[in-house]
Amino acid sequence: MNVRRGRRCHQDDTGSAVVEFVALGILLLIPLVHLVVTLGRVQAAAFAADSSARAAARALAAAEDERSGRARALTAVRLGLRDHGFDDDPVAASRVTCSAAPCLVPEGRISVQVDVRVAVFRLPGFVTGPERASITVRSECLTTVDRFRSPPSPKPSPDDRRSASRRPGDEEGAS
Repeated sequence: MNVRRGRRCHQDDTGSAVVEFVALGILLLIPLVHLVVTLGRVQAAAFAADSSARAAARALAAAEDERSGRARALTAVRLGLRDHGFDDDPVAASRVTCSAAPCLVPEGRISVQVDVRVAVFRLPGFVTGPERASITVRSECLTTVDRFRSPPSPKPSPDDRRSASRRPGDEEGAS
């Protein structure tokens, strides 16, 4: 009987460790890089919300009247968000509340709250559905209107404007 001795197959493993290291390294490195980038965006959102809320509160407290102050506050929020790379709508991202009915009364308190949403996973819409995973970063700034500020004057009526434009001694019937 003819017996053949089987050859042992020795596969050469040279280089397979490098391939395994690169494959595992990439699989671990991609989520790690994604985590670092996401944490950077969350930190940028914290800076954006904080600086926008502070600037908006200061702009409103220093304004001449409430209408222009609110417009300046929205502009401050928009600029603060854009400075940090966020294109959120300033009207939707901010909320202004006042302690008094006219907002700019002496020693009145103004609170500005700014919310910034940061997408956590930037996956396509068909994977995540209509609602994307996100983190909301919120900052609130509370400021006080200057104590020595003159209280807001009531708006003059049309009759008051006409009487203020006439000089003393003028009469309506005089020509």
